[in-house]
Amino acid sequence: MAVVRFYSSEVVNGRALQRAAALHPHLSISSELCYNVELTGCESLSAEQKEILLWLFRPPLRAEPLSEKPNLTEGSGEKLVEIGPRLNFSTAWSTNTVSICQSVGLTEVTRVELSRRFLIKPKKGEQSLNELNGDIKKLIECLYDSMTECIYQHPITSFNVETKPQPVFEVDIVGKGRAALEMANDDLGLAFDSWDLDYYTSMFQRIKRNPTSVECFDLAQSNSEHSRHWFFRGRMEIDGLEQKETLFSLIMDTQRHSNPNNVIKFCDNSSGIKGMELECIYPKDPSQASQYETRHSVRHVIFTAETHNFPTGVAPFSGATTGTGGRIRDVQSAGQGGHVIAGTAGYCFGNLHIPGYVLPWESEGEGWEYPSSFAPPLQVAIEASNGASDYGNKFGEPVLSGFARSFGMRLADGERREWIKPIMFSAGLGSIEDTHVKKEEAETGMEVVKIGGPVYRIGVGGGAASSVEVQGDNSSERDLGAVQRGDAEMEQKMNRALRACLERSGGNPICSIHDQGAGGNGNVLKELSEPAGAVIYCSKFKKGDPTLSVLELWGAEYQESNALLLRPSDRDFLERVCRREKCPVDFVGNITGDGKIVLVDDEGGSVDQADGGRCPVDLQLEWVLGKMPQKEFKMERRAPTLQPLALPAGLKVKEALDRVLRLPAVASKRYLTNKVDRSVTGLVAQQQCVGPLHTPLADVAVVALSPFGLEGAATAIGEQPIKGLLCPSAGARMAVGEALTNLVFARVTALKDVKCSGNWMWAAKLPGEGASLWEACKAMCEVMGQLGVAIDGGKDSLSMAARVGKETVKAPGALVISAYAVCPDITATVTPDLEDPDGKGLLLWVPLSPGRHRLGGSALAQCFSQLGDCSPDLEKPELFTACFSTTQALIQDRLLSAGHDISDGGLISCLLEMAFAGNRGIDIELSSQGTGVMELLFSEELGLVLEVSQLNVETVCQRYSNAGMQCHRVGRTCGFGPEAMVRVRVDGQEVLREPLPHLRALWEDTSFQLERLQANEICVKQEEEGLAKRTQPYFKLTFDPSVMPSISQLSGGQPRVAVVREEGSNGDREMCVSLYMAGFEAWDVNMQDLCSGSITLESFKAVVFVGGFSYADVLGSAKGWAATVAYNPKAKAEFDRFRRRDDTLSLGVCNGCQLLALLGWVGEGQDGAESEVALTHNKSGRFESRFVSVGIQESPSIWLRGMEGSALGVWVAHGEGLMQFRSSLAEGQIISGGLAPIRYLDDQGHPTEEYPLNPNGSPQGVAGLCSKDGRHLAMMPHPERCTLGWQWPWAPRDFRPSLTPSPWLRMFKNAATWCSNSQ
Repeated sequence: MAVVRFYSSEVVNGRALQRAAALHPHLSISSELCYNVELTGCESLSAEQKEILLWLFRPPLRAEPLSEKPNLTEGSGEKLVEIGPRLNFSTAWSTNTVSICQSVGLTEVTRVELSRRFLIKPKKGEQSLNELNGDIKKLIECLYDSMTECIYQHPITSFNVETKPQPVFEVDIVGKGRAALEMANDDLGLAFDSWDLDYYTSMFQRIKRNPTSVECFDLAQSNSEHSRHWFFRGRMEIDGLEQKETLFSLIMDTQRHSNPNNVIKFCDNSSGIKGMELECIYPKDPSQASQYETRHSVRHVIFTAETHNFPTGVAPFSGATTGTGGRIRDVQSAGQGGHVIAGTAGYCFGNLHIPGYVLPWESEGEGWEYPSSFAPPLQVAIEASNGASDYGNKFGEPVLSGFARSFGMRLADGERREWIKPIMFSAGLGSIEDTHVKKEEAETGMEVVKIGGPVYRIGVGGGAASSVEVQGDNSSERDLGAVQRGDAEMEQKMNRALRACLERSGGNPICSIHDQGAGGNGNVLKELSEPAGAVIYCSKFKKGDPTLSVLELWGAEYQESNALLLRPSDRDFLERVCRREKCPVDFVGNITGDGKIVLVDDEGGSVDQADGGRCPVDLQLEWVLGKMPQKEFKMERRAPTLQPLALPAGLKVKEALDRVLRLPAVASKRYLTNKVDRSVTGLVAQQQCVGPLHTPLADVAVVALSPFGLEGAATAIGEQPIKGLLCPSAGARMAVGEALTNLVFARVTALKDVKCSGNWMWAAKLPGEGASLWEACKAMCEVMGQLGVAIDGGKDSLSMAARVGKETVKAPGALVISAYAVCPDITATVTPDLEDPDGKGLLLWVPLSPGRHRLGGSALAQCFSQLGDCSPDLEKPELFTACFSTTQALIQDRLLSAGHDISDGGLISCLLEMAFAGNRGIDIELSSQGTGVMELLFSEELGLVLEVSQLNVETVCQRYSNAGMQCHRVGRTCGFGPEAMVRVRVDGQEVLREPLPHLRALWEDTSFQLERLQANEICVKQEEEGLAKRTQPYFKLTFDPSVMPSISQLSGGQPRVAVVREEGSNGDREMCVSLYMAGFEAWDVNMQDLCSGSITLESFKAVVFVGGFSYADVLGSAKGWAATVAYNPKAKAEFDRFRRRDDTLSLGVCNGCQLLALLGWVGEGQDGAESEVALTHNKSGRFESRFVSVGIQESPSIWLRGMEGSALGVWVAHGEGLMQFRSSLAEGQIISGGLAPIRYLDDQGHPTEEYPLNPNGSPQGVAGLCSKDGRHLAMMPHPERCTLGWQWPWAPRDFRPSLTPSPWLRMFKNAATWCSNSQ
């Protein structure tokens, strides 16, 4: 093995470097990149191989090549530092880079890691290097993440790490009793409590044998709190009284009062409710290139929710990526396999302390330290959300809803409560075929299969590490061992292989499937083979790290891996599919039927088993997974010390809003929604952003289950942990209330059909907290019984505390309720943006606790560093039920033009958010009925605010009062855009009068502060200033979408189109649906099919290159894909031949657009010279998810015929969409020649470079390019996600009738017509 190095003078960019430079202005930093390439089987590359590699590493439009000698060297008075990934496991970046190298024939390349080299020296006239030593050390610490990276003391010559695998040893319980197990507990970090130690000591004494170290580790993971949920299943004694029920039995009991529509409940992976028959699209034979066809089947809705708090607290980005990945695998592993649709995400963190931005309630100084073992709250807020977004974006799962909450306060009794250990919450909606709901039992002879990524030493002991009662009590080395690495690309390849099984026309070969999580192979393979038993062989696993010990192989929680059972006759199909999708698969053992789990070390390393020695694992499954005695928990109630809320005397409404609107729980979440794909799949009917300015305020997320119908599913979240600090039972009831007042705005089948996931994040084992959790759980179950909704799944995380110095800081106990239900019509939803229908919009308030205005636990109280003493509550369930059904009927009858629930920030925040979302003014007149103004406006009692046209107001009010509800007219909508005003009067007295843009700027302020820390500041400033002067995007239609182009001859049937995808593409399904609807015969073709020569493009009239992240965009967007087309001989010949024909068309969208530019199919130079255009990182420096307006210009493009002059809304979702031209001459020629037919428009309809109307900064608003002959079109926006009217997140009222069918369908019809006519 040799390592060769290539140096690039490309400047290292990144937030860390910008931060370091800002903090140390007296030091100058220059940088370069080093590509460290490991070769196996040869010492050096041939000239030809080197040329390909250098092409891959060289940035586009860059002339100078990379060098084999460093450009930076350390002189006197200078410091050179090289930083790169830790060497013990290869990064996801390397895995993807190696995959590209393999596809272009560089088979000797086995690992590539990118390091960053920095030369640091004092600026002229500053002190010498020695005097600045301390500063330089601090600066270097800023430049890397010590969890995943390290400093290379000298250039890398080998990736081998000197680790000797730890041999398997026996723990001598038979000889030494409990003491031997105690020693192993400490040495291996098992987190056994004294009950566990007694139980296992007596078990092994009873069976008269010693466990191996691997078996001890196995038992610790399988029976950790994380896996067994001892607390929820345990016997509870509170204040000396034994409780009859367990927490788990209370929760199960909610099912008695609800409709029995669960098809899966309380299962390890997901829960599910009855769906309906649907028409869906499938490839005819998913094991090879084949035609798409539609089939009818019954599909159910599945849901899962979990948290990944401990890893996110330690390393926020990677912890959140793996949290998202693990939850996606839960959806995949429902029944015999589920389909992933969409996710939700939530974050709770401590006080942010944004530098230079004061939030007056955030305390500093003594008693407010943060431990070094956890990332600080600000880093969690930014990087955890980056990690979750990045993973979903690359996998191709949109995130459609969520929450973010910040809290840190000393309570009245002096105790500090704060989310130092944060919450990273991830949930997901999916679907499952009716025939796949039940897992098959394990049968003797079945194959045990591992699918997904290879084994790495990652997350070893994660289940036990996250079960430690107080985080910070563990050794930090061990916490480092539990840190993980997310590879969304690998999970996506695995998802495609699994989906191929689910979609096989001859039936699903998967008998049973489980996701790998805490406890690794040991846990998942036991679950899979129970009760039959299995034998597993160490040698059959693909290893990403040759130095793994048997214990690590069995216990590591490495990501992107599932386990499944298969009949031997189906092995060939799975191998074919995995080869096609480039997804690793290992057949690691067989079901034996003897009830034992046996791990055979057939690679040496433990006692020689051939001589009758011990296997590292040889356990009866009954010992490990069987019924175990309940644990007992003794708890005492602790009454909280409460003080009445004392607000400053003479506090004005505007002064209160100055604080409340900036509290993260109330403030804008734009910093979360801008960077996450909310349109991928083409199944999104309602995501977070609403109204003309795409404001993140939707209450509910809605997806379609198929593009061919209007049936779908909705989900909404409720969580009220701050109210729970005052009264745990009120906090729990309010969480249920909030989830349902959010869900009510999407039409669902019935309230009693609504099911919920309940997720508990609580420091339950600490004094007083267990009893609080019990109270909360009992209250939640009671109110659910009264409302008729039920829990069908959930997870718990019961170690929510951190050690800070001598103090134990508990997080507020949090219950997150995720309600989900079936939607009969996904278009029957109501959003908060005011529309002022007929210029006569009236506002109605429907209170659910009429006459009550309690301020305890409110945003207002938190903003003045208090809790108050009396929390809002849900005391009238019968009123709530009546309100739910009345509102649902009004939505069905289309009588509501806008609606929003009252939650954090109270009635005033609810009204203002509706105004912000609609970009409209409001005139409010309230009657106090003897309540104080602050109580009236800021109390967070449950309720709804609705906008109704004056023509319907009598009907609506009558319906509520018939149902026994109060319904108050509280004002009207008036004014639009920058001139709009907000006026609020109470009992005729004006308490607020402000321009709408001023109040919105306050509400957006905290979000923009966070944006500045994660995106280019110039862009952030442009968006912030732009909001104040905007009205709405410019839309215009110059053709009738219902009239379609005519086909002159119908000779050869439907024209054939290849929907071409590469490893990492994720936009293929919505693309094939759009082409299918336009009359094409659409085929699923991947690059592997073309590279292997198993299909040619001869019979195809069109090829479409789809969006996504081919090879995770590791060497630049579409670079790996372009390399495969350019350097794989079979693929190159196919595409060259296709392009030379004159009866063919091509379209590249997003990643496909980047590909066509790299290949020179568009933006071609004079005389077919190299491409004049390359697409690079967005000006904002991050992924952009936006709904923008684009104008279609005159051009030769066949795809856009008849659409010229129109301005249409369209989704964009990309990280590298900035069009860079080789020269201004080339730019001028392309634009003046009509070869840039699609342009981003401003609100007046002119091409623009202003962010975010132009999301990437492309010159003159260029969003797409076409070839001179008009046959090839490349565009960054996603028309295939807007071919159905309900996929548009917003359009002006008068434009909506022209969205059936959507104007974008014309583009695909144009192509189908041309292909048919040119036969």
